[in-house]
Amino acid sequence: MSTEYSNQPAVAVIGSGFSGIGLAIRLVQAGFTNLTVYERAGDIGGVWRDNTYPGAACDAPSHLYSYSFAPNPDWSRRFAPQPEILDYLRRCAAEYGIRDYVRTSTEVVAAVFDENRYRWEIELATGATEYADVLVSACGQLSRPSYPRLPGLTEFAGTTFHSACWDHDHDPAGRDIAVIGNGASAIQFVPHLVGKARSVTIFQRQVHWISPKPDVEYSAFRRRVNRVLPLVQKLPRLGIFLWFEGVLNPMLVSRWGRRFMSAPIRLWCRWNLRRIADPELRRALRPGYELGCNRILTSNEYYDALNRDGARVVTSPIRSVQPTAIETEDGRHFEADTIIYATGFRSHDFVAPMRVSGLAGRDLDSAWQSEPCAYLGLTVPGFPNFFLMYGPNTNVGSGSIVHMLESQMTYIVGAVDEISRVRYLDLRPEVLDGFGSATRERLARTVWNTGGCHSWYLADTAKGPLNTNNWPGSMREYRRRTRRFDVENYRTVPRPAATTRDGTV
Repeated sequence: MSTEYSNQPAVAVIGSGFSGIGLAIRLVQAGFTNLTVYERAGDIGGVWRDNTYPGAACDAPSHLYSYSFAPNPDWSRRFAPQPEILDYLRRCAAEYGIRDYVRTSTEVVAAVFDENRYRWEIELATGATEYADVLVSACGQLSRPSYPRLPGLTEFAGTTFHSACWDHDHDPAGRDIAVIGNGASAIQFVPHLVGKARSVTIFQRQVHWISPKPDVEYSAFRRRVNRVLPLVQKLPRLGIFLWFEGVLNPMLVSRWGRRFMSAPIRLWCRWNLRRIADPELRRALRPGYELGCNRILTSNEYYDALNRDGARVVTSPIRSVQPTAIETEDGRHFEADTIIYATGFRSHDFVAPMRVSGLAGRDLDSAWQSEPCAYLGLTVPGFPNFFLMYGPNTNVGSGSIVHMLESQMTYIVGAVDEISRVRYLDLRPEVLDGFGSATRERLARTVWNTGGCHSWYLADTAKGPLNTNNWPGSMREYRRRTRRFDVENYRTVPRPAATTRDGTV
């Protein structure tokens, strides 16, 4: 990468999932080709490369969970399975010529801003150092598996693995499998274990609202029509967007929305729960908190799987793990030779384990000691020319994160264009202060903060539990606020006139 300032900034993007690949496409389309995408794994794909557990699929409709500039007419289902999504990302990277910019098996361990040369020094796991004018973390919120801390876990004599690191060599047939966790991943893979394993015991950490999944298979004829008449594909995308924005989003972020729009969805979830035959189990699976406080899950198979012989749900917390069993606090023992962690991700470690140090050597962990916060989820004072994708408070409880990512792409491309005319941009501290205060105030009124549940949206901070993950408004609002790069909110350091992007003096 460039070691001196030129008409075109050198851009380093860390990560090659939906964020990194999409941003690379948009940068190249805008003419910024001095670009490197660093990927620590051996291939692109992010979470869709890593999460290969049985039944892995998107829980947002595929027509919206895809780039608007690259519609896929060949989705096999409304909710695409993992292999198709990974194939879609690989195809986009190939068709838009991004593969040449991606360096796989290259891990970034640290980045330090050089105040004298106005550039980022990027340290690789190999010990090599490279340089960039602009640094973008596209690591996402769901890239580092979270493991529970349980007494005796190291003494377990059987096989253990996380759902995000599925052991495909491990045959579940005849096994006594313990599944710790019952969230979005578990409800997808548990039905594929029940009937094969001798027993599947789900240790439920918190009950969830689970609606039926309105999934359908697309016929070959429908896929041909999509290719010939793109409008046939665009209309469902628009309809899905309007459903999320007009019904689900108000239900989550406003009191009037919860009052008038939650009842039909709550009844839909309770109707789904009637699939459970055992009344006692049905009571154990009925949430006692407000709809939407935690992520609303969707499945047509999970409840049916729990009705089958060999499946059981345990609601008592785990006391300890023994070599061949798990003991719960009510004194019961459950035999197990396999433990699968369905315990989610470290969603509050937005750049970890990478270390990022800005002006005066201040590291991002110190800046976020009280709470992770970034302006529009994108940038932090004291870290010039540094941007995040899927950063703090940009997750959506209703909608598609890909839509949010495209908004961020537009903003970052605008920032790179501005950086081609200045040495660097640094967000003004008062801008983040105002944004952070307004965001906290708005989140305090949402169902995520008031609904009575514990969710991965809330981080334990010095200020107490804070929602550091979710956007408090709609996708439309976020799109509007990121439509242009607002340079007036940044402190700029000018560059010599002779190095402007168009080459004029």
